[in-house]
Amino acid sequence: MTSPSPDLMSHLLTRRSHPAATLAEPAPDGDVLTRMLQAAARVPDHGKLAPWRFVLIRGDARHALGRKLVALLDARGEALSDERRQQEETRFSRAPLVVAVVSKAAVHPKIPVWEQQLSAGAVCMNLIHAVHAGGFAAQWLSEWIAFDDEVAGLLGLAEAERIAGFVHVGTPTQTPSERARPDLEALITEWTGA
Repeated sequence: MTSPSPDLMSHLLTRRSHPAATLAEPAPDGDVLTRMLQAAARVPDHGKLAPWRFVLIRGDARHALGRKLVALLDARGEALSDERRQQEETRFSRAPLVVAVVSKAAVHPKIPVWEQQLSAGAVCMNLIHAVHAGGFAAQWLSEWIAFDDEVAGLLGLAEAERIAGFVHVGTPTQTPSERARPDLEALITEWTGA
């Protein structure tokens, strides 16, 4: 048995998402970002399929993607208020880096799709932990853009691929407030074999 890591346990017990709008430059890049993505990829992966991949959205591409979202909604005939237009234009520029974690789950003779999807979710959570361990902060979001086929096309996803999450990454500008947590006792049952 390895010795316990009080720092890791403390992190897990106090981890809190930082709202994307409170994340500023700099974001991790270069070897620092590569290391974080390596840590994110160290998840349970039945069959060693790596049923996920990363799409990095940063720099001017964040603004270009926001403009494409607005154009997409305009083409659909959606009446966008000025506030909604601004929201969509800045959706990917709230933080200096957005990592789209893409699920590549597919039918496999031995590995259920559900297990592959869970692996992609674990990648998102590992990425958040790695970002925090590196001195940065993150927020995992989905929102409508994660479930829209045309947005998937803008991001270059294959037909069967889905967004597991958009992880917004940057330098925290404030301490996030705590929120109510679930009542753990209400979530635990013990199977007794009876």
